[in-house]
Amino acid sequence: MIKINLLYRSVEEKEKKTNIARQLAIVLAVTVIFAIVIASVQIVMMRSIANIEADIKTREARLAVLKKILGEIEDIREEKRIIEKKLAVIKRLEEDRLYPVRLLDEVNTLVLPKDIRLTKVSEHGPQLSIEGVGRDNIAVALFMKNLELSEYIESVDLISSRQVTIAGVNVNQFSLSCVKKRS
Repeated sequence: MIKINLLYRSVEEKEKKTNIARQLAIVLAVTVIFAIVIASVQIVMMRSIANIEADIKTREARLAVLKKILGEIEDIREEKRIIEKKLAVIKRLEEDRLYPVRLLDEVNTLVLPKDIRLTKVSEHGPQLSIEGVGRDNIAVALFMKNLELSEYIESVDLISSRQVTIAGVNVNQFSLSCVKKRS
């Protein structure tokens, strides 16, 4: 008769079932561990992203404050530049304030009371025009030479000189063009 060992098969089947159960448990454990690792990495990444976003917002706020301060600094620089320009103009005006007075005083001291009489003195930028009458050509030439030696006059040119009669006296009427020295 044929003997069948039912026990042997059932042990093999039990071992197979146990192996399958173990393998399923291992796969399930690995899956759970993998899911936990993935979740942990996700949480760490989300916190890192949140920290970075908070840092970005803080830095953007700081940047906005710094831009405002920079704008104020630029406004102050512009105001400073304008004030410096105004101060330079005031300084130049202050330096040039007495120049015309000194120039006319110098011209007045160079006039020889008996020989030269001025009829017109006018200023146009760096040019000074002088008109007058002199006793003779020598008096006019001496006046021109004295003007050239002045610290306020750079050069003197005779524009015209002609003899005229005033109150029965022959005099030389002259017109001079002078270039002023810059103060």
